[in-house]
Amino acid sequence: MKSSSDKLIVLTGAGMSAESGIRTFREAGGLWEEYDVTEVASPMGWWKNRELVLRFYNERRRQLAECRPNKGHSTLAELENYFDVHIITQNIDNLHERAGSTKVLHLHGELTKARSTADPSLVYDIGYKDINLEDKCEKGSQLRPHIVWFGEQVPMMDEAVRITETADIFVVIGTSLNVYPAAGLINHAPAGASLWLIDPNEVYVPVTRKVEIIRAGASEGVAILKQRVLSE
Repeated sequence: MKSSSDKLIVLTGAGMSAESGIRTFREAGGLWEEYDVTEVASPMGWWKNRELVLRFYNERRRQLAECRPNKGHSTLAELENYFDVHIITQNIDNLHERAGSTKVLHLHGELTKARSTADPSLVYDIGYKDINLEDKCEKGSQLRPHIVWFGEQVPMMDEAVRITETADIFVVIGTSLNVYPAAGLINHAPAGASLWLIDPNEVYVPVTRKVEIIRAGASEGVAILKQRVLSE
């Protein structure tokens, strides 16, 4: 059995939360809950129509309040009993935390937080509350969703690389590995780390090393992963 000091690093994408009822725009013909992603997930969309962007994320926040972590989330949390587990997620939901995972890094921001448009360091926990026009930070600037939009820098990327470079086991769950820079993280896993992919779909993995494939959804796939890594 692996040692509890072994580092299990997990990169999760939209497929991780699909069984909890959270959809991804990539599965909806370029739409995200019937919205054009360029209108609601880009700086251009924000400057063009702030009311639309705020309404979109307010709807997502209300939806998240009704969603629950799935078995995949809870099994990853249980793996903390056996490994030093770090989760790097592309998802903006809080389902990993609600399932009990204690080390979660959000690459693309967090739906339950807002931040200042003038000072990105001013970030506020808002839970499932709406952000409205004229809601301002203490510097008098409009609050915006604490989300990394398309075309923006990913400020947590350097930390994600640092964590990945410590992996004994590196697992990718429910991501197409098409969105960079997150998709390139797998290339930072040490040469001696075992690589795993959990996804029900065919996914191109941008590495030449051996990758163990578990062709299943998150809940079934993480259960299989747990059984296999604990038996090694």
